[in-house]
Amino acid sequence: MEDFITDYARISEDSEFSAPSTPLRRDVRILGHLLGDVMQQQEGKELLDLVEEIRQLAKRMRSDFSPAVRQEFQQKIAAIPMDKRRHVIRAFAIYFQLVNIAEQNHRVRRKREYELTNDKPQRDSLEQTIADLKTAGVTEEEVVQMFADMRINLVLTAHPTEAMRRSVLDKHHSIALSASQFDQRLTPKEKERLKQRLLADIVALWQTDEIRSRRLTVMDEVQNGLYYFDETLFDVLPTIHMELESLLKQSYPDIGWKLQPIVTFGSWIGGDRDGNPYVTNEITYEAMRMHCQTALQQYRREIEKINKVLSVSTRQAAVSEELLKSIEVDDRLLNQVEEDAQTFFEPYRRKLHQIDFKLKYTLDHLLQSAGERAMESIVYRSPSELLHELTLIDRSLRLNKGEQIAETVLKPFIWKVKLFGFHVASLDIRQHSGAHESAIADLANQLGNPYYTTYSEEQKINWLTQVLQDRRLVTLPGAEYSSQTVQSLGLVKTVRACQQQFGEHCIENYLISMTQGASDLLEVLVLAKEAGLFQWKQDGTAASTLNVVPLFETIEDLRGAADVMESLFQHSVYKAQLAARGYHQEIMLGYSDSNKDGGYLTANWELYKAQISIHRMAKRYGVKITFFHGRGGALGRGGGPLTRSILAQPPEALHGRVKITEQGEVISSRYSMPGIAYRSLESSIWAVANSGLKRYERHAQQDQWERVMEQISEHAFHFYQGLVYGEEAFIKYFQTSTPINEIAELKIGSRPAKRKNSNDIRDLRAIPWVFSWTQNRHLLPAWYATGTALSAFVDENPDNIQILRNMYRSWYFFRALIENLQMALAKADMMIAREYSELLPDETDRQRIFTRITDEYVHTRDIILSITEQKHILDSSPVIQESIRLRNPYVDPLSYLQVQLLKDLREPQGLTEQDADDAEIIYEVMLTINGIAAGLRNTG
Repeated sequence: MEDFITDYARISEDSEFSAPSTPLRRDVRILGHLLGDVMQQQEGKELLDLVEEIRQLAKRMRSDFSPAVRQEFQQKIAAIPMDKRRHVIRAFAIYFQLVNIAEQNHRVRRKREYELTNDKPQRDSLEQTIADLKTAGVTEEEVVQMFADMRINLVLTAHPTEAMRRSVLDKHHSIALSASQFDQRLTPKEKERLKQRLLADIVALWQTDEIRSRRLTVMDEVQNGLYYFDETLFDVLPTIHMELESLLKQSYPDIGWKLQPIVTFGSWIGGDRDGNPYVTNEITYEAMRMHCQTALQQYRREIEKINKVLSVSTRQAAVSEELLKSIEVDDRLLNQVEEDAQTFFEPYRRKLHQIDFKLKYTLDHLLQSAGERAMESIVYRSPSELLHELTLIDRSLRLNKGEQIAETVLKPFIWKVKLFGFHVASLDIRQHSGAHESAIADLANQLGNPYYTTYSEEQKINWLTQVLQDRRLVTLPGAEYSSQTVQSLGLVKTVRACQQQFGEHCIENYLISMTQGASDLLEVLVLAKEAGLFQWKQDGTAASTLNVVPLFETIEDLRGAADVMESLFQHSVYKAQLAARGYHQEIMLGYSDSNKDGGYLTANWELYKAQISIHRMAKRYGVKITFFHGRGGALGRGGGPLTRSILAQPPEALHGRVKITEQGEVISSRYSMPGIAYRSLESSIWAVANSGLKRYERHAQQDQWERVMEQISEHAFHFYQGLVYGEEAFIKYFQTSTPINEIAELKIGSRPAKRKNSNDIRDLRAIPWVFSWTQNRHLLPAWYATGTALSAFVDENPDNIQILRNMYRSWYFFRALIENLQMALAKADMMIAREYSELLPDETDRQRIFTRITDEYVHTRDIILSITEQKHILDSSPVIQESIRLRNPYVDPLSYLQVQLLKDLREPQGLTEQDADDAEIIYEVMLTINGIAAGLRNTG
């Protein structure tokens, strides 16, 4: 692998730095050599030689392709001895894992290097955010308002696109920490010890099974999500806020800055039950218990650390009277006697001991059922009570010459409590609209109305309105309801119980999948009323502790979203709900299903239009909208850089508030290392602030551009649906040319791959849909139909190409669209895609469909090059371009192996003794899936 080390280590995917990097080259070389040592030590030199031979052939096939070289490569792959095949796959897959680790370390390193060697702020940084505000001449009042309004909520979801086990990711983390030490000045002995530690980690990685032996449970997923809070976010998020506040104080010193939380996290893990039968009401409650336990245990550890520092004595410094009185009150309350004479003169430690004592009992109190709770008088009833006591300490320190201690030791803890409360991350509930309709129909039937499901939308709204206006409950004592109704009623009661036990902010949002009409939201409001989440007060106004959130997913639903919401904003009961929630409405937009429904270009355009139409309509009713963007990691599901995604939204609809899902391998890539987490979060703040600066800007040609997009989108929509839903053999092509069925064996999540037992693409979840097309290098959801639609517009008039070029240069939405297309086209590979297409036995169907795909790929590539005025795809991003070019030959062996394995697995077997071989083949297919995912990245 020496050539790979030399070639690959020249580049990094961090496009800010195009110069070759000696440290990155060094890290890749060290890790590569250590992997070679491990391979030879564990499996013998024969394996090392075989891997090198395959690598050389793959490289030759890329540099000098011919049918003869392809045939030689195929024969080499087919001839790999069965006892060596698994190890060959793992050699390439683990190498990519190590290269990815080196690149992540390099991103952190380059940020430090930039700050050490440059006076100017780094691009997209907090410093750049403030500099942009100053350059734009934003007034103090406008800056205050901007950060008062700004809210960035990042939501970890249970969508399973992280193919690696937690055990493997833990070893990656250990390797990354060790490898980062090579930047230090080490003695020869220290270097040798470091290499030995790395060698041990790589041996452990080699000997660890990458494939899960059982499917993840929902609670496994909850625990995995919380891991990132304990690992990085509990420390990084407060640091981000403190540094932003410090920069604002420096640039706008006349303002008494008291920054409120800007970036917060939410979660779907344990709350998203749409199509997942394993997310029960009991699981949701247990998820919140685990959240609470994580937060309070974190706070107790924090107190232990602070206690070591705050040894301030009253013999050496004064202490505020209010703090001393608080200590006296708590001494009596807790019935404590301070016997240590030294500690008697250390009031801060005494107070911290009291806080820790209360936290312990608060944790016990919150994790017990209502009947078992004890000592309620000494527990914190809310995070605000804990904050009050921490503020007493903070104020006393600042009043008595201890400001530096308060700033560096106590302030991070105060920010933690502000940001994470007693629940870490607010848990969203999601359920399919059909479940609510079924429950409401059952309730109606028990009330003597068996016709609810036959009602028109207007009739449903009228009946629901009557129920909502009536203060009485709908449920009848002793009535026998269906299991679905019992679950639905139990869910809202679980939400109410969680709010009462862990605080109202622990669960605030109830999302409704496949929202198609106003009745879908009113049905949830009826269920909420049954649990007391929505109720009428004596003065005729409503009280509500729950946001009812529609999710618009298909192209048709996106187009009708504004009308649905306007009918709700005019509805008497829903207006009362809006008033109770501060005239704020959250609306979720589905990137995955809209893409599967209408294709990449149409989905993005309809999402853009929906935001504008909803925002303009809501403005007339005085309602503030937060759009919740259901993005995935893959380019076909709204993936790509977070900053690009934010800036591509309509500025008028963003207005400083954005909510975005973070899922799968995106979570580990962004939040597993503190330096990368910091960089990602500060970039999101920069993007939202930058969008705010352009809030009122509208290009002179914007109307023309929007008409062009409408025309192009309509063409793309019909062309896309013509293949995906109009080609009779397409579903067969998809099922055979991708490892869709084998992906289900990966056990990478608790959720089934399909909403129902059906072969219809509409019933297939968008995640396995996209993941499969990435594995076979088609990446079809990320680009198909775009080329034909753009080319047709240019064919109408050759001068139209200039319009598209102007759109690319001056309209951030269109530019982001094209940049993501370039990434998709660069990672797609029709040479490899052809190998997968041959898995479809029917040659006529195969040739017809694959020709349609390859022709469209060429059309798309050519028109993108014309618009961007480049010679090659990604010429504008040479570092990423080179990274993909260098990675491709080393993904190829995994792809060819996967194709060969799929052929072997799917061939009819006449001998039952081959069942054992089939199990091994399935296992090896799963290894290739992991390896290809590591090689390509942003796969899900």
